Amino acid sequence: MKFLFNNLSFISRQSSQVFLLFLCISFSAYSQEKQQDSTQLETLNEVLVKAVRVDATSPITHSNITKEQLQKRNLGQDVPILLNYLPSVVTTSDAGAGVGYTGIRVRGVNAQSTNVTINGIPYNDAESLGTFWVNLGDFASSVESLQLQRGVGTSTNGSGAFGASINVLTDAVSDKAYGEIANSFGSFNTWKHTAKFSTGLLNDRIEIAGRLSQIKSDGYVDRATSNLKSYFLQASYVDATTLIKAITFSGKEVTYQSWNGIEDPYILEHDRTFNSAGMYTDDNGDTQFYDNEIDNYQQDHYQLHWNQKINNNWSTNLALNYTKGKGYFEQYKEDQEFVDYGFSDVEIGTETITETDLIRRRWLDNDFYVANANANYKNDALNVLFGMSYSSYSGDHFGEIIWAQYASNLMIRDRYYDGNGNKIDVSEFVKATYRLNDHVSLYLDLQSRYVNYKTTGTNSDVAPFIVDKNYHFFNPKAGITYNINENNNLYFSYARANREPNRDDFENNADIKPEQLNDFELGWRHKSNVFNFNTNLYYMLYNEQLVLTGEINDVGNPLRDNSGKSYRLGIEVEAVINVSNKFSIQPNVALSTNKNKETIVSIDGELVDLGSTNISFSPNIVAGNAFVFKPINGLQMSLLSKFVGEQYMGNTDAEASKLDSYFVNDFNVMYEIETNSIFKSIVISGLVNNLFGKKYSSNGFYYTYDDTWSDPSQITTIEGTGYFPQATTNFLLGVTLKL
Repeated sequence: MKFLFNNLSFISRQSSQVFLLFLCISFSAYSQEKQQDSTQLETLNEVLVKAVRVDATSPITHSNITKEQLQKRNLGQDVPILLNYLPSVVTTSDAGAGVGYTGIRVRGVNAQSTNVTINGIPYNDAESLGTFWVNLGDFASSVESLQLQRGVGTSTNGSGAFGASINVLTDAVSDKAYGEIANSFGSFNTWKHTAKFSTGLLNDRIEIAGRLSQIKSDGYVDRATSNLKSYFLQASYVDATTLIKAITFSGKEVTYQSWNGIEDPYILEHDRTFNSAGMYTDDNGDTQFYDNEIDNYQQDHYQLHWNQKINNNWSTNLALNYTKGKGYFEQYKEDQEFVDYGFSDVEIGTETITETDLIRRRWLDNDFYVANANANYKNDALNVLFGMSYSSYSGDHFGEIIWAQYASNLMIRDRYYDGNGNKIDVSEFVKATYRLNDHVSLYLDLQSRYVNYKTTGTNSDVAPFIVDKNYHFFNPKAGITYNINENNNLYFSYARANREPNRDDFENNADIKPEQLNDFELGWRHKSNVFNFNTNLYYMLYNEQLVLTGEINDVGNPLRDNSGKSYRLGIEVEAVINVSNKFSIQPNVALSTNKNKETIVSIDGELVDLGSTNISFSPNIVAGNAFVFKPINGLQMSLLSKFVGEQYMGNTDAEASKLDSYFVNDFNVMYEIETNSIFKSIVISGLVNNLFGKKYSSNGFYYTYDDTWSDPSQITTIEGTGYFPQATTNFLLGVTLKL
């Protein structure tokens, strides 16, 4: 933690005072522990995620997912795929079957604008702002609950949310000892092995629990293999006023690259599993595929959480985190010019060789430190939470050539590019809920955020990459909830958010601007034994929104650019209809319009004002449904349906950029058999994805370039598209033995 505290000079005087006040309160409470009246400790959910979550009546649009809901379909697919049936959610998988690199968009907003926290600790990569669930294989097996907030949501630690926040809480402390062995297998040679345990509370105070997992899959796409190894381990101390949790979890992923997609329409139609990654031509002119065109990365997380209850009104929470990430992706590249790598031409006799085939590795080696501190005061009418978050990131980016047909002046472990990115992020917040009377509650949330981002050295194009930016954002939020009766409440909220560009944004446009959002949410919630209903209207008004351009870079990351004035206007509806005690219907639908107010582009060498256009990757309709049938105790069968309307992959409404709509269905069954033998129960789970074999693509890319080849005096704009096909009918089958 030395590196963390060496950088505290960046924190403002007010931030330091808040942090010191928190420490004083916590240590004082610890010394007075024996003098306090013993009261029941807050639930783990309230302890670790109360700073980033909202309750059922808050004026924030959200959905909650429990461990039980996740486990029904947790047979090896990544977390985004398990969230596919939530309102306004669209997911995709590079390998086509939900294992490996997966993505999620909410309300049409890309993953870089979705804030993810694990136990209140930021998980988004500090530079790219993305979330790479592939680095946490089988993480769903260690999730206690999850909350998806749509829109700006509540103030979170780390980068601001522009489409959603996903707040993950890991396994709760278990009173009783248990063990689980889970195995699943399925299509594309996919299998998952998981072992979990808990000691239960030893002497009513200490619990040790953990998980060990491995997932392997060949993928739907050719050679899109995944080998994901992970573990989760926690030690907890609990008494009447104290909870201390030490957690470590890690993921090691080796995946064959499948981020190129398919550009040729003929191949898309006749060979949907084609993967161009690793393709090269040998000396005989035959097409070959490099067998180690892989992404190889490991991420280790260490968290320490300390919650202290001082009395019935006051409690405090301290969280420390260190994340270590290191890895590379490897590529076979043909006909690479020496000059592009800073090498000298090769002289052989009278011949000068200027290019070579080579194998390169691009490395990322990073360290991420976080300290969160907050204090909570509450009484019958008022609940106030205030605190701060500090994070420091340092990431080394460098490239190595591990083989070359002609080595030139290359030496072992030479770096052909070498750069560093540093980011410091400090946020202070206070949020309060005040119950004015039995019907009206008021909500206020104020956040001040400071960001410093600095880069040095060269980027992967072997060009100087120098950024030194400071940002200060103020993000206010306010709302009101009106409880009509015990079954109905209405809410309205306004939230302001600001967000900085990411590393790729700066590489593509040195003058890139931060984005701003004003989010208005109006909702109605109804709850009864027979019918639960949530609906909300939203209006998200942007300035300089960083929208996806449709293009991807050479490692499959989507590119973004400012779009001036833009907006998203929509309605979301979700319901649970209990037809009987054995059968329920769970529909949801999101209808929206998503527009850039003015779009000016270059077409055939001339600037053209297209006026109002659709925002890329923002379908106007996203709908889902679940028919859930429980014929007997322990048995549940579900038919899950998802419709995603057509969407544009660019921002110019070009017909070529349209991604077709699709409608897919999954069938899920789970049967738990209680036994009186060695095992407490045996759980059999099955999942048939894409039940009716729909051929569809859930993601793609669109690009244009100027062509002057046929006539140098005339510029012609050429369009190109690519698609990521998803698997047709496939299955997963699992058995879990509970001890």
